[in-house]
Amino acid sequence: MRTITAEAIRNAVYELARRACLHLTPSCTRALRDAAGRERGAAAFALETVLANADTAARESMAVCQDTGYAVILAEIGQDVHIEGGLLADAVNEGVRQAYEDFCFRKSVCDPLTRANTADNTPAALHTELVAGESVALTFLPKGFGSENMSRLYMLTPAKGRAGVVDAIVETVRLAGSKPCPPVYVGVGIGGTFDTCAFLAKKALTREVGSRNPRADVADIEREALERINALGIGPQGFGGNCTAVGVSCEWAPTHIAGLPVAVNIQCHCVRCERTVL
Repeated sequence: MRTITAEAIRNAVYELARRACLHLTPSCTRALRDAAGRERGAAAFALETVLANADTAARESMAVCQDTGYAVILAEIGQDVHIEGGLLADAVNEGVRQAYEDFCFRKSVCDPLTRANTADNTPAALHTELVAGESVALTFLPKGFGSENMSRLYMLTPAKGRAGVVDAIVETVRLAGSKPCPPVYVGVGIGGTFDTCAFLAKKALTREVGSRNPRADVADIEREALERINALGIGPQGFGGNCTAVGVSCEWAPTHIAGLPVAVNIQCHCVRCERTVL
């Protein structure tokens, strides 16, 4: 049994929030640079501006996007870990609270009905998974809502099959158009239940842009969906062009014989994700 303090978790979340809100992920930056080299006209200008903005944000320690998002934390908790000195959720929320205050990140969390702002960007969306071992892995994903609002959940019939899954992914991006600030990164959950499917789509967004699912048929869905999305012609910031999405990442889980849930979680071009292991 290994002991990890709540203070260590709070400090880790604080640092993850700082790094994530200031930087694009390396895989996102590479994908955007590659796309910029293949575009022309307004589409190329849009990508060059996005990359220049990211360089300035990193250099000046400023938020890479004004929407510093809803703080989403994925915590993989080893079964042989004891957290001492406070609750996990309290430690996570305190790390978010302090980081968003200290670095002047926009505080965007509010009551869904009264719209009263919580004023510190908490509570975070905390997802926990129990895993083997005696460590805690924390992944921080600041999720902006210009893209989150364009996400969709489909409860397909099994007869829709693989083709229905790909159609749902492409339809979601087509209907979103330029609203989520493309080129987008598309996270997809296939299977599970209504709720687990959505979590899988969110988890898919924590993968490196351009990575492939180890299951061959799922990787084929990723490839086909990306090809069809980029044939839509929406392009960077909606200016047309070859790159409407920098990547499609799918995660899957077994589902019920009567169902085929598909969740499509859209991320804008500003892919921000940081991970650490305690």
